[in-house]
Amino acid sequence: MTTQVLIVDDHPVFREGLAALVSSLPDMAVAAAVVDGPDAVAAVEAGGVDVVLMDLNLPTMSGIEATARIVALSSPPAVLVVTMVDDDDTVVAALRAGARGYVLKGATGDEIAAAVRTVAAGGAVFGSGVAAQVLAMSSTRAARPDAVDALGMTDREREVLAHISQGSSNAQIARSLGLSVKTVQNYVSRILDKLQVTDRTQAALYASGRLPRDPV
Repeated sequence: MTTQVLIVDDHPVFREGLAALVSSLPDMAVAAAVVDGPDAVAAVEAGGVDVVLMDLNLPTMSGIEATARIVALSSPPAVLVVTMVDDDDTVVAALRAGARGYVLKGATGDEIAAAVRTVAAGGAVFGSGVAAQVLAMSSTRAARPDAVDALGMTDREREVLAHISQGSSNAQIARSLGLSVKTVQNYVSRILDKLQVTDRTQAALYASGRLPRDPV
């Protein structure tokens, strides 16, 4: 199956470079290449996009806002942020907006390709420049045991949440825990419901204490 990739970047040289990279890979194709957030949202709404490569610094609508609008759509594609920015606030903002991953523009072609494949498969991925920060805020139980305990999670749900926090896909979690992918999907759904969040990235952030849950 060919992964259809939407490229969003206002810098023509980098945009064309990403398009050339994606086009050179046998399992990917360029669905479209656009220069701004509104065009990105429109391209996703038109259908046929599996992964969005999203720059953050765009002319009229930030990449973070565009990401939030895209993931709010019905059956949205995975968004992978590709940016020059390497700071904790931007990482958290992108993840809270719904991005599945974050890589720096200095990453190699192989690293970007691997990141696209990972988020397309339902996982999360972070570039080397921010991996330490993300892993530090995704230490789950040690960081926020009381809050997770209060939600009545089973031991198995805690295990699945720990793997989610490490960026594992459902298939990877299934292999690690000796479960079927369908069973893992059911656990993930229950975890999101208990945490009252909309996706696995927010679940990892909440478990680490970086995404407060609104009181009920």
